[in-house]
Amino acid sequence: MLIRVLFSLILLSAAGCSGDDDTKKISFSKTIDVARPATSPVEPQPLRVAVAAMVSPRETFVHYREILDYIGVKVGKEVRLIQRKTYSEINELLGKGEIDLAFICSGPYAADREERGFELLAAPEVRGSHFYQSYLIVNEKSPLTRLEDLRGKSFAFTDPDSNTGRLVPVYWLAAINEAPETFFGDTLYTYSHDNSILAVAKGMVDGASVDGLVWEYYNLRDPSLTSKTRVIRKSEEYGIPPLVASRQLSHELKERIGNLLFSMHEDADGRAVLGQLMIDRFVKPEDAWYDGIRRMFGRLERPERTPHALSQP
Repeated sequence: MLIRVLFSLILLSAAGCSGDDDTKKISFSKTIDVARPATSPVEPQPLRVAVAAMVSPRETFVHYREILDYIGVKVGKEVRLIQRKTYSEINELLGKGEIDLAFICSGPYAADREERGFELLAAPEVRGSHFYQSYLIVNEKSPLTRLEDLRGKSFAFTDPDSNTGRLVPVYWLAAINEAPETFFGDTLYTYSHDNSILAVAKGMVDGASVDGLVWEYYNLRDPSLTSKTRVIRKSEEYGIPPLVASRQLSHELKERIGNLLFSMHEDADGRAVLGQLMIDRFVKPEDAWYDGIRRMFGRLERPERTPHALSQP
């Protein structure tokens, strides 16, 4: 009985709600145009290019800014220069895909290519060669004439992972059954080849091992420091420091940048930029160029990475 009463009440309520007197009709024929919210344009991703600290930060900016600007204009992208103090920091960023391209030292390339997965893109050709050497230098007024004369003396390395600035002199010492920790009286790191040249020129250290390309560049362009040093030994030739690409950079962009660099010397603006850096042209590198460095690594334990910092001279 109760259910019937409730059902009757529901029917009555429904009838009341549908009465003509209370009905309100809504018309959708009249509309108002409302402007859609403006969407912000997506900013294009800049090309992130790192330069390992083969020369000091200020010199790196001066030397590489023009070539990076040239690349940016030609590929239509903003280029962001990224610098770090050590070679290992650059390699780590490359491995994580946090930078797209990097000019790196040959040593870190040979040692970390497989682990980090970066790819050879281009290499500079200087004075008709894509190889370079390590120079052992002392002060111009120093009586020292050979590596053995540096026993007990102070010595400057550039970076714990540098080929010419660390690996080569360690390899030389191993050949005479010596090690830096017991052979030299004191060692330190300058974190750039121009700083090592400066340290030797000013008598802050007795000797240093530096990138021969950097020494030759300053000896030609600004010999005020190199003239105060003397080269007492040169290494065999190794593959020149290359430009590498992150594995996460698109194949299309890698190809565009590579082709741009390989034809750079054929363009008037490109030749001017290369001339400032004493580069003849860029060439396609081969991994085999760096086998000599791998052989040194194979005969040595990898150099320890405990730095002994030197303040900027």
